[in-house]
Amino acid sequence: MTLDAPAWFRRALAVPFTHGSVEVDGAGIHYLAWGDPGRRGLVFVHGGGAHAHWWTHVAAPFAADFRVVAVDLSGHGDSDHRSEYSLTQWTDEVMAVAAGGGIDGPPVIVGHSMGGFVTIATAARHPDDLAGAVVCDSPVTAPDPEVSASRLGSAFVTTRTYPTLEAALARFRTVPPQDHYLPYVVDHVARHSARRVDGGWQWKFDRQVFDQFVGGLRSVALPYLPQVRCRLALLRSENGLVTADIGAEMYDKLGRVAPVIEVPEAGHHAMLDQPLLLLTALRTLVADWDHSEPHRRRDG
Repeated sequence: MTLDAPAWFRRALAVPFTHGSVEVDGAGIHYLAWGDPGRRGLVFVHGGGAHAHWWTHVAAPFAADFRVVAVDLSGHGDSDHRSEYSLTQWTDEVMAVAAGGGIDGPPVIVGHSMGGFVTIATAARHPDDLAGAVVCDSPVTAPDPEVSASRLGSAFVTTRTYPTLEAALARFRTVPPQDHYLPYVVDHVARHSARRVDGGWQWKFDRQVFDQFVGGLRSVALPYLPQVRCRLALLRSENGLVTADIGAEMYDKLGRVAPVIEVPEAGHHAMLDQPLLLLTALRTLVADWDHSEPHRRRDG
């Protein structure tokens, strides 16, 4: 960890955690867990090409009051790879981790980017099994050739082996890039992004993930938006991918009952540049949902 990291970040990384695993359709699904088992819980879902440790510094501070788990979706982090991937299978993995991770009662699911698409589908498929869902800068739109999965996948097309971990860390990049990052957060995330292989180090994620979504990742959750019945909130980063227009369209499709909240100064990867603002927004939502009645959509 970078030595000049602030105290709040060092405290978050010092919170004790455990590793766990569940099997879903023949694949081992790894997760991290904080806090005492048997408490109400939160489940954090990472974005495409990412992993559970992207959430550590945001998830760990909830451990005093919640059982908190962060999943590695199949094809990512320390979970197994598959020959094929699907949004519904990832929702099964999220629910399996929630069930196997020691959470008491329906959890709140928090998903970023592609993980937000998974979260929307999970909310639609399991409305009675969730206490709520928070989607972080996940732009759900009609298929767009300019942001197709093949275009996204081209950013990861080369499987490169680096001679040392430090050489790999020097090449760590996010997709999409953004103007600002906290270097100590990026260092932490990058160090958990690579694994040792014969001849050096490679990134952990499966590059075949993006080949499964030839129509574009932005549209995969579109059919699920009108089906969401549990509480859901959309956090849009000011400098992210969910523009005001996209946020308004998602608000309409969600029945005009899901708050759309802007995280100021944040890029798409808010946990990398504005994690305290993101943490505050999540804490506020969870606290409010403890003390308020949800609005219900009125279809038709």
